[in-house]
Amino acid sequence: MGIRQNIVRQESLMVNYTVVNDWTVVEVDGGMDIHTAPMVRDAVMGLMDEGHEHFVLDLGFVTFMDSTGLGAIIAVTKRISEESGSLRIASASNRILRVFEVTGLRANYDFRPSAEEAINSAPVRGSAAPWPYAG
Repeated sequence: MGIRQNIVRQESLMVNYTVVNDWTVVEVDGGMDIHTAPMVRDAVMGLMDEGHEHFVLDLGFVTFMDSTGLGAIIAVTKRISEESGSLRIASASNRILRVFEVTGLRANYDFRPSAEEAINSAPVRGSAAPWPYAG
């Protein structure tokens, strides 16, 4: 992978990114809750402001995610969709996948077992989940 850049570093959360094969791989390490989810959202939005369009959100090191964490991912998805970008979610644990399942959102996302697998094929412009969600 490319050079990892740190964009959030706190005691309970780290967010790094690398750019590989036109994908911006955002790795989240820590819990995504009411205190940290806005930082993750703002970090990805900041990357979009810098011109990044195609994202892999690597959740392999996410220890906990509540509805605020899911809300941050939805906000990011809306923005990526508005700008015809791409989004894949990688390395989500069964607990994280369950959050998407119980909310009925799992089918709207492209989940991959690892970031490496997610970046192996080229991004498809406009492949983020369509929003508003039609359920």
